[in-house]
Amino acid sequence: MAALGGANTIYGAGMLELGMTFSMEQLIIDNDIIQMVKKAMEGIPVSEETLGVDQIKKVGIGNNFLALKKTRELVDLPSSPKLIDRMMFGDWASAGSKDIATRAHDVYVDVMKNHEVPAIDKDIYASMKALVDKADKEFKI
Repeated sequence: MAALGGANTIYGAGMLELGMTFSMEQLIIDNDIIQMVKKAMEGIPVSEETLGVDQIKKVGIGNNFLALKKTRELVDLPSSPKLIDRMMFGDWASAGSKDIATRAHDVYVDVMKNHEVPAIDKDIYASMKALVDKADKEFKI
């Protein structure tokens, strides 16, 4: 709601206990929420397709258009979280009943194990090093 009101700074991602504790899992959960907020700020497209008028007419007044394939295709349009699970309870239970903290921990472990940071271009690195060396030389006491 703060973003819809114009706030453009997100503070505290990953923090617990008023910032006294930091959690990588909480950071991953917060990142998912932040991405959803950013998606909401883009607005929801309104068109013949997204309104689903044809689908509603197809099933008729008072009937269930939510089960239609087109409706399911559009359900994630307003946001598409990578961590938050939208499975039905039975499907979630069958898939192992992982809560969001466990899912976040799995993401953390995967990132720590598999993420590779691309090397900085040699020219950019040389420029950065020259800048740091210059600053060190100027500010040494």
